[in-house]
Order: sequence, then structure tokens, then C-alpha cells
Amino acid sequence: MNEKRVAPEAASMQHSQNGHLAPGHDSMEENVVLAAGEGVLIVGDEAEFARSVVGRWQMERAVPAFTLMSSDLCQTANFSLHGIAIIGPRVRCREAVLTALESSAVPVLVLAADGDASQLRGAHPRALVLRQTDGWLDFLIQMAGEILRRAETQRLLRRAEQLVTASQRHATLGRYMLEMRHGLNNCLTSVLGNAELLLLEPGMLSAEARDQVHTIHTMAMRMHEVMQRFSSLESEMQFAEKGSHSETVIASQAPVSGT
Repeated sequence: MNEKRVAPEAASMQHSQNGHLAPGHDSMEENVVLAAGEGVLIVGDEAEFARSVVGRWQMERAVPAFTLMSSDLCQTANFSLHGIAIIGPRVRCREAVLTALESSAVPVLVLAADGDASQLRGAHPRALVLRQTDGWLDFLIQMAGEILRRAETQRLLRRAEQLVTASQRHATLGRYMLEMRHGLNNCLTSVLGNAELLLLEPGMLSAEARDQVHTIHTMAMRMHEVMQRFSSLESEMQFAEKGSHSETVIASQAPVSGT
């Protein structure tokens, strides 16, 4: 039994065209396009469970992409492509699947019969075990959706932290360059002055030495222009900060409507 991927817009179709789930279809062997983004891995050895989960999720506002996979194939799958794994109640290789998933960071939600729930919780404490009682489908969709939302929030938080760290590094570099600006300008002024004095005495240098001095003078001029640009940027940033502070003060002092 092969892996099957279902795009959100195709998941609700219940006819047998090009790999869509069809009524009474007992296997999940066809390939269907997977929508972009982090999706849901559904592991089961019967089509009805996956069909129920996918069909119910179509009623939600946010519908992820789905990958439907049999338990024997799931043991060697790449779990990092999915935001959550949902294990059906009737899975032949359930222990092997759960063991394989434990080595990944993917959250696992297991639907189990009443008699299996306690045993599963003890054997696999990282998995979230849901008993197959009345209303289990709505509860499963609610839990899985919340897990995906939290994962997305954590991803955005990590990205924000990375951006803050990069900004802090850039700010540190910028402050260092501003602090060293005057010392570097003094060095550049000395280099430029000496190079210009040597170039004013054509007879003192050979043609080769004169070319080298001219190159030094040109490079020093370029560095001086860069440092001048740093000074201009500093002035622009200070002006922008003052303008932003003034707007904040004015906004805070403005009367509130209706008071």
C-alpha cells in the first residue's frame, strides 16, 4: 500500500477520478497532489478513517494538506515534512509506527479504543491518546488544529528571535563602526595627505612607485567616501528618531474622542 497525498481542494471530492477517495475504496494506493505548506500525516490501514478525518476537516476555515499512508510504509517515512501525525484506531503495525514517530519531533495524536487508551498512554507518553467515543471526530479535529496553530506560532516566534539576533549583531557592528569612525578618518587623512605630497614631486619616484602611490591615494579616497556616507546615515537616523519621538508625544497628548 503506497503513500497518498491529498490537496485541501481535492480532499472533499468523493469520486474515483485520478486518485480521489471513492466510496467503498479499501486502499490508498493512488497519488494526489499535495498542497504547499506543512500538512497532516494520517496513518491508517483502512480508507474510511482517513476519509472521515479529511471530510470533517473540510468544514473548518483552515484546511491543511493531507498525506495518507499505510502503517507498513509509514515506518520509513520522512516525518519532518508534516506538522502532526494522526494514527487511526485499526493499524496493523501501530507499535512500530509509534516507535518510529518517537524519534521525530512531530506531535502524535492516536485514536484508540477504550481498552487500549490506558496502555498506549503508559507505553508512549509523548503521544496524545484520544478514546474513540461519541464525538471523537470533532474533538480530534479540534485538538489537531490547535496543535498546528501552536506549531505555527512557535515557528513564527523562532523566526522573530532569529531576526532580533541578526539585528542586534548588525547594530553592534554599526555602533563599533561609528565609534571607530573618527580614528579611521584621521588615519585616512594622513594617508591621503602623504600620498598627495608624494604625487606633487614627480621626480622623487619612479614610474612604478608613482603608480602604486596613486593606487593608494585612490583607495583611500574611496574609503573616505564610505566613512562620509556613514556620517550621513547617522544624521538621517537621528533625525528620523527625533521625528518618531515627536509624533509619539503628540499622539499621547491628543484628546481622546468622546471625553
